[in-house]
Amino acid sequence: MSYWLVIHIIGVVLLVGNIVTAAFWKIRADLQNNPVVIHSAVKNVMLADYVFTLPGIALITVSGIVMAVRSGMPMSGLSWLTVSLILFAISGILWLAVLIPLQRSMIRHSAHSVEQKAVMEEYRRASRYWAVFGIVSTLLPVVILYLMITRTL
Repeated sequence: MSYWLVIHIIGVVLLVGNIVTAAFWKIRADLQNNPVVIHSAVKNVMLADYVFTLPGIALITVSGIVMAVRSGMPMSGLSWLTVSLILFAISGILWLAVLIPLQRSMIRHSAHSVEQKAVMEEYRRASRYWAVFGIVSTLLPVVILYLMITRTL
């Protein structure tokens, strides 16, 4: 197994592992309906994105480009690689343009919820949008993972 493939797999584990476990812990916090627990969870989801998701994205991107160039893979036409790259870009755009702003909103509204000692509707609304876009943004890397493993399309 090549050094770059190991780096790529580590990046995938960081990215996919974090997006799945972050959603798990946030959902568990929401189910407790405790503003203090929710606020802690949403702050930690944001922190985990910076500690795990960003490095995962960097490792995947760099190692993927190096492996594609070294193997002479065509970057044009419709293939598992080009579809994976498009899906990766869409997932990244969703994360940057929608999920990160929603996470900031959830942090802000959950802090107000702690002050009010009740979960605010503004938090619940942001959380619902985060769930919808988060599901899409999580499923895309899972599809990419399938394409990368099977190399089909």
